[in-house]
Amino acid sequence: MKAVFELAAASVHFGRPSSAVQALSELTLTIYPGERVALVGANGCGKSTLLRLLHGLASATAGQVHCAGNVRQAMLFQKPHLMRMTVQSNIALGIWLSGAAWRDAKVSALAALARVGLTELAGRNARQLSGGQQQRVAMARAWALQPQVLLLDEPTASLDPHAKHEVEALIAEFARQSDMTLVFASHNLGQVKRLASRVIYLEHGRVLADLPVDDFFSGPLLQQQYPAAHLFVKGELV
Repeated sequence: MKAVFELAAASVHFGRPSSAVQALSELTLTIYPGERVALVGANGCGKSTLLRLLHGLASATAGQVHCAGNVRQAMLFQKPHLMRMTVQSNIALGIWLSGAAWRDAKVSALAALARVGLTELAGRNARQLSGGQQQRVAMARAWALQPQVLLLDEPTASLDPHAKHEVEALIAEFARQSDMTLVFASHNLGQVKRLASRVIYLEHGRVLADLPVDDFFSGPLLQQQYPAAHLFVKGELV
């Protein structure tokens, strides 16, 4: 099976060489189509940088990063960026930029809003919506482009429990129905258990554990071979 992403000793540094901050250090990993990969670890461990690297928003300063060609991908951030226009136009804009006629883009935008249960908000100013509604609009915008790869950076971290449940349910449904590849960062280990098939634990920009989700959360393997990840799961990591 051809990989979606292949990283070989990939590193990312920010800043001037004399005072550079190392965000990722010699990462070697492969992600295949249809995988649901959770990135976990403490703040500053490199989760967001890895997602940005996979999406082309950051460049490797060493090593190699290969992304499969002709693969449609979309990325959602913790706080979605919505334009000061209607909800429908926010979604239609992305479709129009991908090459569709504006009239067709607006029709597709309504279909995407129906997909996330927000049709009645099509004419509202997108920036006046609640956080949960804005994230669902962002989900609709991504879904409208029919991505084969969906990257998410803490997509439910700032939401209340009800909105968090709604957005998580949409993520799960999108991944299940379209068999898309899902790579997401999360501090919510319950969410990781529900959504992921594979868990990558990062610390100081390095991969310290890479396991199937069941092995990551149960069994002796994690404690014996990956003690730092084991302490993280138990909430005891200093």
